[in-house]
Amino acid sequence: MFLYNIGIKLYYFIVWLASFFNTKAGLWINGRRQQKLAHFDNSIWFHFASLGEFEQGRPILEAVRGQYPGKSIVVTFFSPSGYEIRKNTPLADAVYYLPLDTKNNARDFIDTIKPDMAIFTKYEYWYHYFNELHKQSVPLYIVSGIFRPGQVFFKWYGGLHRKMLSFVMHFFLQDESSKQLLNNLGITNVTVSGDTRFDRVWANAQNPKEIAGISEFKNGQKLFIAGSTWPEDEKLLATLPALYPDWKFIFAPHEIGEDRVNHLINLLPKGSAVKYSEWVENSKFKIQNSKDGSNLISHISHLTSLVIDNIGMLSSLYAYGDIAYIGGGFGAGIHNTLEAAAFGLPVIFGPHYLKFNEARELIALKAGFSISDETQLKGIVDTLITDEAFYSTTSKKIYNYVQEHTGATKMIMSHIDVQMCRL
Repeated sequence: MFLYNIGIKLYYFIVWLASFFNTKAGLWINGRRQQKLAHFDNSIWFHFASLGEFEQGRPILEAVRGQYPGKSIVVTFFSPSGYEIRKNTPLADAVYYLPLDTKNNARDFIDTIKPDMAIFTKYEYWYHYFNELHKQSVPLYIVSGIFRPGQVFFKWYGGLHRKMLSFVMHFFLQDESSKQLLNNLGITNVTVSGDTRFDRVWANAQNPKEIAGISEFKNGQKLFIAGSTWPEDEKLLATLPALYPDWKFIFAPHEIGEDRVNHLINLLPKGSAVKYSEWVENSKFKIQNSKDGSNLISHISHLTSLVIDNIGMLSSLYAYGDIAYIGGGFGAGIHNTLEAAAFGLPVIFGPHYLKFNEARELIALKAGFSISDETQLKGIVDTLITDEAFYSTTSKKIYNYVQEHTGATKMIMSHIDVQMCRL
């Protein structure tokens, strides 16, 4: 416990130092310093590490909001990338940064929002918050949880973290292997419900949002979408537009700072790429009418690539696509493959995917493809583009895969409804 508390304080100190020259660290520190908590009676508390976990747990949040409209909902985030984008979500009555995990902060926060239950998505295990919920007899649920043998819970020195697990009322897990790992620790209050991300992406695919300017840019051509890309991905992807001039390309980089976006544009053939913000605002790129009444596309014949310079539209962009590349696989790990898969897009990604169940399963189905270099990238793209039968089979496999894995939200809500009836 002593080492844990020291580690928490050391982490805060490191982020504080970084806040002087790092924008994200500054938001992390100042957001917590400046926020003022409102008092609630009998709220429901949802916690998410970041934006990805919010989208993953969103089906539960929406279901609770719809089923219990009279209940106050408090949402917390650990990361600025979640808080800053979803701080005004209508699904919550209040959105906060999670205060640092100290004994006093945990007690004060829980005493202020007075939760009837707490729901954490996927991970985020904080000892003092879990302990305080347990002391106050507040049910704590982990949804879409996933465990791997290498985690600290399963190490000889992981006693404190195993104690955290004992504070959880029920685990809703993504897979059987996670259940077995917990069973090996004597933890049996578990249900393999699947991953709520499937419910989220499936709902999104059934009712996608229309995005201004995308149909005009696509102009009836096939479209390759590269989502959540990093520089390592983009070095390989930048070679594709010249190889497939009959296709259009959309790049949605993970980071959208001006320098990053401009660097990506400079990687692409000169004059072939435009920022999305410029595309939708500049009339020279829009459809104009000729004197004889026919439609002309002005100044876009040379444009093959569109670079997205905002956040929040990627999940809907995939509705316009035909093939998707998911970034991150040359770094810590790939980003969300399911958003594209729900639209039936074959997905390609880098080599670091082993931590992601769906990526391994998609590869086994031959509906997802991992590449390690430019040659492999060109090989699979060429096959998908030139072999119509192979493309059609792959598209059907990946679409069916997502549909068959929906239903986690309904299973989890049945447990939550029982608990709500007891309150």
